Parts: sequence; structure tokens; C-alpha cells
Amino acid sequence: MGKGGEVSGDGAKVEEENMAAWLVAVNTLKIQPFRLPPLGPHDVRVRIKAVGICGSDVHHLKTMRCAHFVVKEPMVIGHECAGVIEEVGCEVKSLVVGDRVALEPGISCGHCKYCKGGRYNLCRSMRFFGSPPVNGSLANQVVHPANLCFRLPENVSLEEGQCVSPVVLRFMLAVMLL
Repeated sequence: MGKGGEVSGDGAKVEEENMAAWLVAVNTLKIQPFRLPPLGPHDVRVRIKAVGICGSDVHHLKTMRCAHFVVKEPMVIGHECAGVIEEVGCEVKSLVVGDRVALEPGISCGHCKYCKGGRYNLCRSMRFFGSPPVNGSLANQVVHPANLCFRLPENVSLEEGQCVSPVVLRFMLAVMLL
């Protein structure tokens, strides 16, 4: 989705335009520029290398909704993803540029009793990548909280890494239903 590392006629590096798949209407995706938010001190900028298409993405595409999440304005879809860290915020100590990571699609508040107790999956303020109003990961690059990016072992490909989220979520659902 876009080119990187280009050089202008005078030898200066040309900044890459970040492109993304925007859901703009029922059954209509458009590849358009996606302006990233500024990198916060606890964030990382990730070059996305693999994105899965989930059932919720298909629901959004076909009906502009999934459960109680209704798409009311153009939105970048996708949430099952993996990539390579290109920039780290000034307070990030656990990750470095070049790390290969899988991204947790659930974005917790980080401040409630559940988040502080290590059970961020129970956060009542949870938002999700690719579910309104949060843009997703079907883009060249995204900015994401560093604590929600998980380093992949060398023997796990980026394509396998993007599958981590749906596998873990299905396991958790199975455990809850027992």
C-alpha cells in the first residue's frame, strides 16, 4: 500500500504517505491517506506487515455495523496484525526499533483497577482497533501503546504473529464457556 524510502531529485529522503483501507460505505473500501496521531511517550510506531480479515471486519463491510459498533463515518478496518517497530516513544523501555511484534487489538485505559492489576482484558473502558470510533490496522503504519505490543520469537513469522489475537480470544472464550 504505498512506497517507502524514496529519494527526491536533490537526494533528500521523501516522507512516505501512510495509506490505509478506509471503509466508506457498505461493500466499499478505498485506499486513502491515513494521518497518524503524534507518537506519545508510551507509544510505538509500527510498520504493519500482516493483517488478518476477521468476521467483524466482514460484518462492518457488509452492514456498516458489528454488534453494537456502528460505522457512522469513514473508518480504517482491521485489528489482527503484526509488524516491525519503526519508532519508540521516549518512555518506552521494553521495545526497540526493529522488534517484530503482534498488536493487542483491545486498547485498555491503563489506569483502572483491572489494568493496574494486570487484568486489562476486563477494563470497562476498553476500545478496539478497527471498531468505531477507533481506526484499525489495515494501513502501512499505526501508532499503538507499547504495552499492548508483544515481541514475537524469531521462529514465529509475522503472518503467524497476526494470528495470535484470534487464537487467544477463541481460547479465552472456550475457557469462559466451560
